[in-house]
Amino acid sequence: MRNANTPRAKDSRIKLDGYVLVIVATVAFGLLLPCPPQAQPALGLITRVSIALLFFFYGARLTAQAVWQGLLNWRLQGLVLAATFVLFPALGLAARLLVPSLLSPDLYVGLLFLCLLPSTVQSSLAFIGLARGNVGAAVSASSASGVIGVVVTPVLAALLLDVHGAVSASGLWDVVLLLQLPFFTGQLVRRWIAKWIERHRLPIGWADRLAVLLIVYMAISTAAGRGAWGTLRPFDLVSVVLVCPLLLALALAISAMVSRALRLPIEDEIVVVFCGGNKSLVTGVPMLTALLPPDIAGVAVLPLIVFHQIQLIVCAGLASWYARRARPS
Repeated sequence: MRNANTPRAKDSRIKLDGYVLVIVATVAFGLLLPCPPQAQPALGLITRVSIALLFFFYGARLTAQAVWQGLLNWRLQGLVLAATFVLFPALGLAARLLVPSLLSPDLYVGLLFLCLLPSTVQSSLAFIGLARGNVGAAVSASSASGVIGVVVTPVLAALLLDVHGAVSASGLWDVVLLLQLPFFTGQLVRRWIAKWIERHRLPIGWADRLAVLLIVYMAISTAAGRGAWGTLRPFDLVSVVLVCPLLLALALAISAMVSRALRLPIEDEIVVVFCGGNKSLVTGVPMLTALLPPDIAGVAVLPLIVFHQIQLIVCAGLASWYARRARPS
């Protein structure tokens, strides 16, 4: 029997993500000390530049080879994309039944937007490695999901969220200028800057995280200044904490059942479950901020923050379970 103090056992322990705790602290800071009105134009400009740089480096880090390999593995990639951009949106639309009894309209917009996001790369790969899944296929699947999501997520948001008046034409134009143009520019210039990015991976990673904190602060602060938080009911936050685990559990369970019905190897099932069941916080926050009006964005970001932490806790335990199944008795 493996000792509880081995590295693998340590990696599978359930713990809070420190970065999510920092984001929660940023939310509280934005509520307590919102940005003064006279400083908002300058901070808004800095935020927009941060979003553009975030997606530029995101595009520059993704290799075209990984994306194309993912697309060529059509069966596995098709299941991951179906879980990400079909199953999750369907579950999000079904959650409309919870408004207004459990979720306020603005929180529901945030929950539905969460369902439209692409998969996260880093945590998905970490969980798939721990679960002893097909890591090579996971790199391709998550990379392709990220590229496709830059285009598909805004389209789905325009189609599904516009019903609630959440997405404006200016928001879609911001997506082109701040997300898609920088992202594909990064892809185009990758061959010239890839080595520089690799040498400076750590500071670029810290810059990415700081940019997300700035975007969260600006969204929360602007919403607080406009009184958007006054629309929340005391039970709303509790409702988000209850609904997000249910949403995640349904997505993971359905992904696993479909994979088994199609008789995928267990290594590929793990890829579908984790790549299809995880959502990207780093991609989601700037997308949400660019697409949604400030009055809605500051409240709508909460389901994404809560879901991200819950997916880390649940998927850590699930990865450990898959690893024990694969271990010879």
